[in-house]
Amino acid sequence: MRVLVTGGMGYIGSHTCVQMIEAGMTPVIVDNLYNSKETVLARIEALTGVMPAFFQGDIRDRAFLEKVLSENDIDAVIHFAGLKAVGESVVKPLEYYDNNVHGTLVLVEAMRTAGVNSLIFSSSATVYGDPASVPITENFPTSATNPYGRSKLMVEECLTDIQLAYPEMSITLLRYFNPVGSHKSGTMGEDPQGIPNNLMPFISQVAVGRREFLSVFGDDYPTVDGTGVRDYIHVVDLADGHLAALNYKGSEAGLHIYNLGTGNGSSVIQMVDAFSKASGVEVAYKVAPRRPGDIAECWADPAKAKAELHWEAKLSIEDMTTDTWRWQSNNPNGYPDA
Repeated sequence: MRVLVTGGMGYIGSHTCVQMIEAGMTPVIVDNLYNSKETVLARIEALTGVMPAFFQGDIRDRAFLEKVLSENDIDAVIHFAGLKAVGESVVKPLEYYDNNVHGTLVLVEAMRTAGVNSLIFSSSATVYGDPASVPITENFPTSATNPYGRSKLMVEECLTDIQLAYPEMSITLLRYFNPVGSHKSGTMGEDPQGIPNNLMPFISQVAVGRREFLSVFGDDYPTVDGTGVRDYIHVVDLADGHLAALNYKGSEAGLHIYNLGTGNGSSVIQMVDAFSKASGVEVAYKVAPRRPGDIAECWADPAKAKAELHWEAKLSIEDMTTDTWRWQSNNPNGYPDA
């Protein structure tokens, strides 16, 4: 199977490419390198023995996409490319709607022209807004509390309408919870450009000495220790979820929606403690005020993915923290520029 992977040089995309190659698939990467580095390619090759085809370009460039799709005999598309920082989206909503919503529509137009009917979309648990209860199932009501989440929800709604209009298409919406961890080799991991948007890179950058302390936003939530609880999933488990979606639903026409999470919640302090144990470094933190829009707890009910995709998360919090530390300690400044 030849699969176009948009945003394939990014954190989740690159790990998915490794898992795809090891499963005998052929990823063809498209990335504009806005928030990733080309040196990722050499790491993928070192792990798999295969250098994936890479085309640098933007998903909003329809002519570019049509050329890549038509010249590479593509069977399916996994769509990771997009902007993903909640805080930045509030300041730059135009950029988020242009990249995430408009970019996806251009991609689907190019797929239609090329006769490619299978799409796996990288969505997010943010589409559940502030859930009334946990665990969260796929039929919960959707809403959004910021432009990033709204852009993901808009794309889901657009793709739902598109699949209805073109019933031969297979469109799968994968709602991720909180991806963390790194490849067990320590050669690939999360390398946020600038200020990280997620908890784990902050923790690991404090441990490696790049930051003085972690800010814990709120310790007065109605949770086990007052800090926010989230469903953290190892990035390799998440990558395998995409392969399962391709294998089981990629050729089945229809709209398919799945949560990809572990079904367990961990608090910020529990993650800090687990990381300190894995790294042997005490992670300094300070409690800060709650952030607007943050919710107390959020974790998945992944039963549907297990039943239909025969997929479930296998890796533990210990795996996530140990692998993250191996990556961060071996690559304190992330991927090299060249």
